[in-house]
Amino acid sequence: MTVPSDSPPRGGRPAVLAVAAATFLVVTSEMLPVGLLTSIGPDLGASAGAAGLAMTVPGLVAALCAPVLSAATARLDRRAVLAGLAGLLAAADLGSAAAPGLATLLATRILVGVAIGGVWAIAGGLAARLVPARSAGAATSLIFGGISVASVAGVPAGTLIGDLAGWRAAFAVAGALSLAACAALAVLLPPLPATGAARPRDMARVLRAPGARAGLVVTFLLVSGHFAAYTYVRPVLERVSGVDPDLISTLLLLYGVAGVAGNFAAGTAAARGPRRTLLAITALLAPAVLLFPIAGRAPLPAVALLVLWGAAYGGVSVTLQTWLLRSVPPRAAEPASALFVAAFNLAISLGALAGGRVADTAGEAGALWLGGTLGFLALAAAAVLGRPPGPDGRSRRAARASRTGEPGRQPVRETT
Repeated sequence: MTVPSDSPPRGGRPAVLAVAAATFLVVTSEMLPVGLLTSIGPDLGASAGAAGLAMTVPGLVAALCAPVLSAATARLDRRAVLAGLAGLLAAADLGSAAAPGLATLLATRILVGVAIGGVWAIAGGLAARLVPARSAGAATSLIFGGISVASVAGVPAGTLIGDLAGWRAAFAVAGALSLAACAALAVLLPPLPATGAARPRDMARVLRAPGARAGLVVTFLLVSGHFAAYTYVRPVLERVSGVDPDLISTLLLLYGVAGVAGNFAAGTAAARGPRRTLLAITALLAPAVLLFPIAGRAPLPAVALLVLWGAAYGGVSVTLQTWLLRSVPPRAAEPASALFVAAFNLAISLGALAGGRVADTAGEAGALWLGGTLGFLALAAAAVLGRPPGPDGRSRRAARASRTGEPGRQPVRETT
């Protein structure tokens, strides 16, 4: 059963907020280990690199599950699927809180990865079905804002809870909030019969768009570089920068505040030009990470670099998502979102894994060198591969042809 394109939207702002809460919680759950590694490792008898697998596993599973779940649940009501995924996330977080060893923790993190892939793949296309067309853009920003805010605020909140009550308490709180989100989705969302899945041939069409290919390459390089470094930011602050361990949660909260500000600033800028915005973000992020092992050997400069890092990374998700959606026609939004989720989470997984291997062999500062280098490669890719479009996302040649009536190829959306 499908929903006609002219069906009136239902649910309104409360439903949008429920979906945003779900996106916030899946990303927060994914990244909780970042601020808790120095507690998780010793408690479970694991090295920092081994404990970092708690970041690697869900990202890899999410990358695999995003397109698969979109297809497997093609005929299911989206309300039921999202509520079920939130329930799965709650069970995974509560299981993590009770894990007796690293193997059990990683098993629960597999379930987190399934929830991440499913929620990301489905949530992005729901705004137009929940609010009037004139409000769909703002609703979409709010839904993806849950991802962006979680990326920069979830870790400080989890770290603070971990410092006050232990790392297990942080996972337990995330599980309780996920249960609340499950209930909110079930109550606030209207029935949302599926309208179709992201099929392999649809994804192949997305990959034929030059702007989409460029956006996915930049996504992979930039996000993998960030997580190669950021996964180990707490031990770096303690052991390289000499920051008092009692101040770490406060500093990560400061990072989060800077990131939230960066998210909203970048969202406004990306609406006008995602490529220019991404170039600016990456030009700040890469040097901040690369300079950390050099200039960040004292607390004060380390704090300054951390704030710059947070402000820059805060705009990454919304800018990359805008780039990808501008690169394809509206009908290809769901397969583009599925590919974006896969690339983003694969980058998280492999970045954290690579950072862990470097951290175990060359120390935590080596993970920052790796992250900064990948950041500069992302900057080069954005500069070389990205091509500016017209105002509606089409290539300038296609836009000019549509204005003048000149013959030309069908417009293929490319990124700015």
